[in-house]
Amino acid sequence: MTKPLTTRAKAKKTNTKRNAPPSQPDYSSPELRLTISIVRTGRIWRSLLDEHLRKIGQSASRMEAMATILSSPPSTTQIQIAKRIGIEGPTLTRTLDMLEADGLVERLADPSDRRNKHLRLTAEGINILDEIMTITSELRSRLLQDIPAGDIDKTSKLLELIQDRLESGLPPETA
Repeated sequence: MTKPLTTRAKAKKTNTKRNAPPSQPDYSSPELRLTISIVRTGRIWRSLLDEHLRKIGQSASRMEAMATILSSPPSTTQIQIAKRIGIEGPTLTRTLDMLEADGLVERLADPSDRRNKHLRLTAEGINILDEIMTITSELRSRLLQDIPAGDIDKTSKLLELIQDRLESGLPPETA
């Protein structure tokens, strides 16, 4: 006499797809290739910058913080700087602590709300940022060498559109 099948055995017998490999995404899709390229390009570029900036005791994250501070209005708070960069406040705080300890950034009390801090680069911070930008410009020049200006402009506009959509919220889902 045969034993009755257990629930697991029944499921295994009736569901042969369970052991089949999951379906693979279509990696030839232009949209998926673009998504993967954006992520990989950012990661590789940041790694290259860090490698070169490390020689002068700096990093891409320090560059990003200092450049954002310099290009922001004087009354911009630390929280607003973090949002502009797209990072959490505590992450920026750690970077700012190091920049302040190195004499590159000053935190200034907000006269209307002492809980808020305004940020300003020191003269030394501006000098270091200039040095960082010289290194970055040389790398960028080599990277974009022989790429037509029109291609760079189109790509830049597409990436700006994507960034705007990410920052303002994706368009609504379509049914």
